[in-house]
Amino acid sequence: MKQLMNVKGLMLSALCFLGAGSAFAQDITGTGEPALDNYEQGFRLGFGLNAGPATGDYFNFVLGGDVRLQYDLTQKTSLTLTTGYTHLFGEEDYIDDLGYIPVKAGFKAFVWENSFYVLGEVGAGFAVTNDYDETTFLWSPGVGYANDVIDISVRYEGMNDFNADQIALRLAYGFRL
Repeated sequence: MKQLMNVKGLMLSALCFLGAGSAFAQDITGTGEPALDNYEQGFRLGFGLNAGPATGDYFNFVLGGDVRLQYDLTQKTSLTLTTGYTHLFGEEDYIDDLGYIPVKAGFKAFVWENSFYVLGEVGAGFAVTNDYDETTFLWSPGVGYANDVIDISVRYEGMNDFNADQIALRLAYGFRL
């Protein structure tokens, strides 16, 4: 029950954050109206590789791949949907490796020169290897740099039930759909 309350609290916070982002649209036309007419909203698709250390006691290293669909709300804000496969390499002779499929939704905000961003995602991780039969809550804050085709970021991914969190470097190729 406590985990359900945490999930509800995080989702409510994310919705408030999304609503606040649209309230601060910039007036660069001098007319009092936000300048969104020039910006073409649309989708982007990215394919990334993730690697980094695990921070728990049972796993050493994390390696994975992902696919991220991004919808640009404005020139500086986007919604994201990310999935893929992540593999946690266990301590030798101590615990089996764990593979899981993350499914996360998030919000991306460009904060400096339309290239540097902050990203927050929440979702679930579905275990798929070695008779693990668990699903865990995932939360992932991160920072990064993106241009028209390259996306480089660092994120922390917390997991409630797998006894392992991670710090991951993501290198991705993306394009407009």
